[in-house]
Amino acid sequence: MIEKWIENKRIAIASKHQKQQVIQPLFLDLFNCTFISTDIDTDLLGTFSGEIERKLSSYETAIEKCRMAFKVTDADYAIASEGSFGPHPTLFFVPADEEFLLFMSRDEKLIIWAKHISTETNYNQIDNPTEQELKDFLIRIQFPSHKVIFKGEKKIEKGIENINILNQLVSYARQNNHTFRIETDMRAYCNPSRMKVIEETTHKLLEKINSNCPSCDLPGFSVQEAVKGLPCSQCGLPTQSTLKHIKVCQHCNHQEEIFFPRGIKEEDPTYCSFCNP
Repeated sequence: MIEKWIENKRIAIASKHQKQQVIQPLFLDLFNCTFISTDIDTDLLGTFSGEIERKLSSYETAIEKCRMAFKVTDADYAIASEGSFGPHPTLFFVPADEEFLLFMSRDEKLIIWAKHISTETNYNQIDNPTEQELKDFLIRIQFPSHKVIFKGEKKIEKGIENINILNQLVSYARQNNHTFRIETDMRAYCNPSRMKVIEETTHKLLEKINSNCPSCDLPGFSVQEAVKGLPCSQCGLPTQSTLKHIKVCQHCNHQEEIFFPRGIKEEDPTYCSFCNP
């Protein structure tokens, strides 16, 4: 089991934005390990506010963050997270938060990752709003519990949670006929909604860590795909309900099919598109 790798080991969380607040307690609930602090500037790999472009994929960025943590600590393992924001992959007009969380050993022989997509995000922005538009926007994005970024023609101010400071920046821009944008600050410690999604992703990661492959015995054996097609109990035709899960090892690619993961072999006709169109 994974305990032989993690028990009494040192783990570094490669984050500049306090993600350890939600990641660390969940690990300590399961494992007797030690977390060590890191002093690294992960913004060098890209910023949400756009000053530094992220050139790597989420997976590659998380790998680099872990490597940065290993350079400045004696940790046995490192954990790194990378988030991205935009339209949901299937609900195209709904904003989504996609979080990628990776656990890696110093020798990089053990790498386990989890991904989670959530629509529970306040990700948004507004350009040159009127006073009323600004008030409505701030309510929508849950200001001031969720901080904002002000982008003017000559200035970027991050982590704003004081309405007076925001109003001063807006007034100056208007008085000087400057264009400006106000957007949600998506850095983890500035955004409780994102912190919640990172916490949910940590649960997924821990589930993978606690699942060993029956072939190579390494952790990371988990559900990769849910296949629809559970037959209707009335007409026998396939429904949109899950027929089976396909579990795949992240290391040796061993696969297994788990039929009827919900414990039922037929679906109620209520959920059949033929019997109940």
